[in-house]
Amino acid sequence: MVEQASAWVESPLQMLCAVEAHHAGLLGAATVVVPRAGLRPLKATRKELGRLGLPDGLVVAEPRGRMPRRVQAVGDAFSGKVQVRWLVSSPGHIVIVDDGLATIRLLELLAAGPYRPLLRARAHPGRLRAALGLAAAVRLRMSKVSVFTALTVSEELEAAVRRAGVDLVRHDFAWLRAQPPSAEGPVERTVVLGTSLVRNGLVHRERYLRWLTDLAAREPLAYYPHRREDPVDVALIRERPGITVHDAGAPAELTLRGLDPGQRVLSLPSTAITSLRVLLSPRGVAVEPVDVPDDWWTSRAEPALRSHLTGVSG
Repeated sequence: MVEQASAWVESPLQMLCAVEAHHAGLLGAATVVVPRAGLRPLKATRKELGRLGLPDGLVVAEPRGRMPRRVQAVGDAFSGKVQVRWLVSSPGHIVIVDDGLATIRLLELLAAGPYRPLLRARAHPGRLRAALGLAAAVRLRMSKVSVFTALTVSEELEAAVRRAGVDLVRHDFAWLRAQPPSAEGPVERTVVLGTSLVRNGLVHRERYLRWLTDLAAREPLAYYPHRREDPVDVALIRERPGITVHDAGAPAELTLRGLDPGQRVLSLPSTAITSLRVLLSPRGVAVEPVDVPDDWWTSRAEPALRSHLTGVSG
């Protein structure tokens, strides 16, 4: 009987990358991807993946409230529940898939040494949470760990990660690129990806909305909200003339695969820029990062964070 690996996913990107990790052979011959319950974007992503036909040996389960007892692949290495699961089980080979900017944060911490607690950027943990993050870091050092990523990683960081004993596995969405493109897509020449920077308090709302309004005054826009974007902001954007808002659901990597040559995608700093370039550039679709003007940033956006965001999406 073939042993089945489990992947616990909490975002559309994590789900897509778990599929790619199975396709790449990192998880063995049989894998069950378990989505966290209660997240509508995960349901939409699961439905879209089902339409494509999953790789042999892979099943996407119904969403659950609890992760499996033994989980081999995760996206959020900073989750307290994930870290506890690592400590109370024997996961064997641990595979960590892309989770946006958090993946780069994880690589930096792993490269910095075995005693750097695995804690989110800008976190202010108590003693117990810091102790859990430290124990998780030590646990990873005692395990075989692979970080499976499509993100741009500097040569210096990659070398440091490998010196730390972590296997950095690069991918270019090989399975997804082999699938037929989505049949339906926006007719507008310009597609704008929404951002979580406003809701996170890093970018001024009025400046962002003004930019969208000015852009739409020049040409019609198709707008795809970020899954964590404030519904109130999305409603305001929907009211702007010249902007067609598409319901947030499956990730852009799935929904925008059918764009035609001559169309373009604009985005504020986002890890989606990297993945969409891989998927769309061969089709003649430009994926263009939009620099955030200095006066857009709020006081909560520290210089180091601004630099980090720009570096990941550049």
